Amino acid sequence: MSAPLTPPPPPHGHSPHGAWQPPSAGQVAAASTGGSTGPGPAGSTGHGGHTGYGWYEQDGPGMRTELREAAVTAVAVALGGVLLGVLWWWLAPRVPLMGDVVGDNWVVYLKDTEGEQAIGVDGTFTLLALGLGAVSALAVFLVRRRGGVPLVVALGVGGLLGALLAWRLGVWLGPAQDVVAHAKDVGKGTTFDAPLKLSAKGALLAWPLAGLVVHLGLTALFGPRDPDPCPPAAPHVPRWPDGGAPGA
Repeated sequence: MSAPLTPPPPPHGHSPHGAWQPPSAGQVAAASTGGSTGPGPAGSTGHGGHTGYGWYEQDGPGMRTELREAAVTAVAVALGGVLLGVLWWWLAPRVPLMGDVVGDNWVVYLKDTEGEQAIGVDGTFTLLALGLGAVSALAVFLVRRRGGVPLVVALGVGGLLGALLAWRLGVWLGPAQDVVAHAKDVGKGTTFDAPLKLSAKGALLAWPLAGLVVHLGLTALFGPRDPDPCPPAAPHVPRWPDGGAPGA
């Protein structure tokens, strides 16, 4: 008479195909204390706490350092307005004027009524501001290879202050503002240059807008990438109770 061929059931009612493993002594001790045997994610301690460099760690140098760097950036960019003002005064076309005497009064009028020199003055300022905005954004990116709200705000504010400084400096370096007195000095019928004037005040926004756009593009293309907060989990391999893998 032969014995039955049915294998005995696995111990404790667990299926032989499950992933159950007998707990080790360290796991039992950790379960009794309510903690874990090793450091958890992001620097957690063995008792469920978190160290100062874990989940509560701040990204970057800190807000105080970022504000200090942003202030230095804004001042440095604004000082570039001196260069813009000098270039505008040097490269902008001159608007010719003439003076005449009508009765007992001096009258100043345009020598070339169909000329486009006045438009060229605004266009020169706009093009120079766009170029310096791109250069300032590139310089800021090369010095600080990361973004951040304080740095971006400093770049925009510094560009606007630089444009204002360039505008006032160019007007100050240009011809005299009192055209009637200038006409009297040069004499009747003599051509002289009109004061440097920015008619389109929207050109003042060319520098900050160009700086923000270029810096955003550089940061998106070449800036540092944030690490993946959720790395892919390792595939689960079922184990036999004795620690071996199925089919091994």
